[in-house]
Amino acid sequence: MNARLALLGSVDHGVAESEVFRLALQHSVAELGALGGTIHLRGPMSALRLVSATGLPTALTGPWEIIDQEGPLAPARALYEGNHAGRGVWIPGVADDSVDPTVPICPSSAPIPGSGLAAVPVIRDERSIGALTVITGDHGEPTSAHWEFLREVVAWTEERMEQAPLPAGPVHSEMSGDRLRQALKEVRVGSWDWHIATGELIWDEAAMELYGTRPEEYTARVENWMRCVHPDDLGPTLALVDRAIRGHSVFEAEYRVRGLDGTYGWHQARGRATYDENGEPLRLIGMGWDSNEKRTARDALGRALRHMSDGFLAVDDNWRITYANLEAERTLGLSEEELFGRVLWDLPTVRQLPGLERRCRKAAAEDRPAGFDIRVPGTGRRYHLRLVPGPDGRTLYFQDVTEKRRHEEERRAAERAASERAARIAELTAALAKATTSRDVVDAVGRRVMPPVAAAGLIVQTIEDDHLYTVGAIGYTDEFLARIDNSQLTHGWPSFDAISTETPVFFSSPEEFVAHYPDLADLPELSGKQAWAFLPLTVSGRTFGVCSVSWDRPRGHTEEERTLLTTISALVAQALDRARLYDAEYSRSRELQRGLLPRELPDLPACTAAARYLPAAQGMGVGGDWYDIIPLSGGQVALVVGDVMGHGLPQAATMGRLRTAVHTLADLELPPDEIMSHLNDIVGNMGEESYATCLYALYDSITQTCSITRAGHPPPAVVHPDGTVYFPALTADPPLGAAEPPFETVELRIPEGSLLVLYTDGLVESSKREIDEGMGQLARLLRGAYEAGTEGDLEALCDTLTTGLLPAEQPSADDAALLVARLHALTGDRVASWPLPEDPRAAGQARRHVREQLSAWGLDDLTPTTELLASELVGNVVRHAKGPVQLRLLHGAELICEVFDGSLTMPRIRRATETDEGGRGLQLITALSQRWGTRYTPTGKCIWTEQALHAPPEGGRGGDGVAEDALELMFLGPGEFEDIAELRGLGDLG
Repeated sequence: MNARLALLGSVDHGVAESEVFRLALQHSVAELGALGGTIHLRGPMSALRLVSATGLPTALTGPWEIIDQEGPLAPARALYEGNHAGRGVWIPGVADDSVDPTVPICPSSAPIPGSGLAAVPVIRDERSIGALTVITGDHGEPTSAHWEFLREVVAWTEERMEQAPLPAGPVHSEMSGDRLRQALKEVRVGSWDWHIATGELIWDEAAMELYGTRPEEYTARVENWMRCVHPDDLGPTLALVDRAIRGHSVFEAEYRVRGLDGTYGWHQARGRATYDENGEPLRLIGMGWDSNEKRTARDALGRALRHMSDGFLAVDDNWRITYANLEAERTLGLSEEELFGRVLWDLPTVRQLPGLERRCRKAAAEDRPAGFDIRVPGTGRRYHLRLVPGPDGRTLYFQDVTEKRRHEEERRAAERAASERAARIAELTAALAKATTSRDVVDAVGRRVMPPVAAAGLIVQTIEDDHLYTVGAIGYTDEFLARIDNSQLTHGWPSFDAISTETPVFFSSPEEFVAHYPDLADLPELSGKQAWAFLPLTVSGRTFGVCSVSWDRPRGHTEEERTLLTTISALVAQALDRARLYDAEYSRSRELQRGLLPRELPDLPACTAAARYLPAAQGMGVGGDWYDIIPLSGGQVALVVGDVMGHGLPQAATMGRLRTAVHTLADLELPPDEIMSHLNDIVGNMGEESYATCLYALYDSITQTCSITRAGHPPPAVVHPDGTVYFPALTADPPLGAAEPPFETVELRIPEGSLLVLYTDGLVESSKREIDEGMGQLARLLRGAYEAGTEGDLEALCDTLTTGLLPAEQPSADDAALLVARLHALTGDRVASWPLPEDPRAAGQARRHVREQLSAWGLDDLTPTTELLASELVGNVVRHAKGPVQLRLLHGAELICEVFDGSLTMPRIRRATETDEGGRGLQLITALSQRWGTRYTPTGKCIWTEQALHAPPEGGRGGDGVAEDALELMFLGPGEFEDIAELRGLGDLG
């Protein structure tokens, strides 16, 4: 036989359980060469309670004090796996490669020492009641011999636990009903109610004090009670609990309990279980009291109970009074002798309390402690009554809680106020977080601050160059705002005092305001307000403005309100400082956008137009959408709309570059497809992520044709004079930057007075609307305008289209551009053309045609200059180019003279010396015309000049005011140009 087992066998029978556990653990640890060990016993519900430990520090055993008996830890697994395993449960440590990392081996995050845990169940009456666990050393899993030794030690432990004596507390005889009632008179009694199914344990205040538990430590769980019971007494007491529940008998036990000072004292408990219709236990209800005092102490407690400030009554099962202390006598108006034996409900004072009997009987029927407040009619007093059921009757405690409840109500009111203040600040913070502009901040303050404090006015002002500028105001007249806006920041103003001292200034009445600022005595009446709070706006130690909240009647500001407004002003200051930065950036961005888009559209004979740019709802109000109208020669006009993908400053900068490029390319009079090819190269060179769409329409007012080229852009809408709307079928080339030229050009015949509507996708497409649906809606709006007869006003038509497609209540995520142009034709009576021979006679014929046609048009004043221009142009063609030669005059807003030839060589101005016979023709044309240029045609080129129909102001160029006879210019020498201001310097031009 093992020597250790033999040594354990020699231990006397009847030793205390704590000694049994200590010896079992010491020999188990020594035999296995382990580091330490523990013994756990089952507690109520699913808890295992640590009752003994050896070799382990408190820091390690603390987490093991109470564990779940159905969990994965070694003691719990031993309860239901140990018997079936035949030897126990082995759980390797974290260093073992075979350990499952998902299964915890310790109730805390701290690792356990050693190589693992070996646990063996402890059995009583064929039921596992606990487990013995050892922490092994470096030897790993126990051998078969070790497992056999552990089972033998557990068997010895089970035997000795049966033989261990019950805890020996102070000797008391069996308590009869009279003795129990006497004990209730002598000691402070705590009641408890244990819900067996859920593990909830309800203590009253007396029970918490008896069991050494502070209110903040109380969790309403049975584990509270298990932690405070002496380890040596826990096992026997749990056994008594189990026996009473299973045997449907009264539970009585006496055990040691740890008090608040850490020392143990004896307590006695008595209770009974309740059961459901199936005989399953539901609750264990009872009382506990201190049983450690001597008789003299009990007498002292009895006297204390007799004279304590709270009322105390004991009644039997028939509600007859068996005990009443002095406070109960005073409250009920009868002496103890008069009260003893009387039914509680027969007392006059009790009958005056409506509902008391019903509530007490209901609580008694539920057989559980209950407490509630009662009000004494006519006195304003309020009592708290607590009824505790006992084995032989009931006890009632009542306490005057009038002042206590008043303080509680005041505290709750303060808590509600604090909660409301926190909620208001949270709401304001959320609103200010969404505020983008300074106006948004003012609106957020108006919505979230003014209603809760019943304010009638709000003004927010900021400092700019020692002046106060009003950012926003609510509840004031324009007259008053004009008085205070842009006011000098000087002494004698409440705003100055709040800003200079960085301290809020409050005025509760006009009299108080005028007393401080007599020079501003008219302001209260002018403002219509009678109380004010001036709150400085300070951020990072810098005060930049003031927020004024006002009321339309006198108001005394409480400390609570002052604190709230001061806190709010700090939030407003931060939000407003951020919004001012946004406003400044937004203003600069919008100015940039306005600078990149046409400031106004030209009014041309070929078209009249109106346009709109609508930024995205979010962002800095800038984007890459643009539109343009570019007047060209020969009665032509280019209409352009484009969209750089995205919106923001980078896209706006890209848009500006493209718009400039379109102007430059259009001025070269290139065909639309070539212009689009050049734009594609420009965008392609910007980077892989740069894309843009564009539509370029070239309208010829003489032929009434429109040549359209597009790159990834929506087609235009064409509206005929009868209101017919259609979208031309154009090839959908890819966007600029991704397309591969050539681009397709489509020519359309456009009747006089038709509308050409160009737009970007942001106008017709959104996350909630497909582009086809948006284009259909655009067509309906255009037809509706014609049906209503409002199509004549293009500005109003733009508003109708943008309002219908982009309503204000539905913010758009993309910017949009819209260009609406009404196209006009240059009629035949305003156009004249003639073929000319390819010989020197052509110049004379050209002058004759000019004289005759200008006379027919009533433009005789322009005849000399136009003759000279036509003669010079035709002469150059005959001399330097080739035919066929054609002369054309266009009478529009200006007089245009065009000469066509079959050569592709473009003329250029060069410097002519004094001895050169030629080289001055283009200099002369520059001096006499308003502007001139050249363009390629399908058969060659065209050189054109443009003259104003009326003489320009003094100092201008053109007309016949250059000399009495324009023909004399042909015979001026190089030096004679200096005598004419308009031609000065031409003699030096090359």
